[in-house]
Amino acid sequence: MQVEIWSDVVCPWCYLGKARFEKALAGFAHRDEVTVTYRSFELDPGKTGTEPLLDMLTAKYGPQAAEMEQRVAGLAEAEGLGYRTDREIGNTFDAHRLMHLAREKGLENEMVSALFRANFAEARAVFTSSVLADVAEEAGLPRAEAEAVLADPARYADAVRAEEREAAQLGASGVPFFVLGRRFGVSGGQSVEVFAQALEQAWEAASA
Repeated sequence: MQVEIWSDVVCPWCYLGKARFEKALAGFAHRDEVTVTYRSFELDPGKTGTEPLLDMLTAKYGPQAAEMEQRVAGLAEAEGLGYRTDREIGNTFDAHRLMHLAREKGLENEMVSALFRANFAEARAVFTSSVLADVAEEAGLPRAEAEAVLADPARYADAVRAEEREAAQLGASGVPFFVLGRRFGVSGGQSVEVFAQALEQAWEAASA
């Protein structure tokens, strides 16, 4: 059974959702027969430059933004995840292009994990070519290949756009968005129990 996860590297609920889904999958009887694929979705595709995350959130949500971030930090800590609130925000298109390279190399999960860790736990600017090349190397990708992709804006650009269009066709207006066996959709960073139930239902439907 295939599980597809549309997500963005700067989406905190994607970060939480990945951890919770993986816990559910670890307890799933048929986990060895599940293939997980990460799909591209940009929360802010028109973003240019970088800015402090809290500045952006405050402009959008007002003075309660810092408190909101602290609540998410607490949820992340409960999942055993690092979470810094002094992050920057920027365009993630290049990060998505590198994830397609990682998929071809069989290192997709490693790349997604490394990007999440770099952004959320380490507050590194995963919007710059130098940091992205470092993260790709940490995930096991040949640095020269990652740098070649970053130097050519056309590489994997169509693949990223195609997955974003598919998300829209499936009705995903936000992320994370999980599609299990092309039959069941789960939106948001749900609990481990919800993901476990979805895995069981999707497996039963596929088996039937």
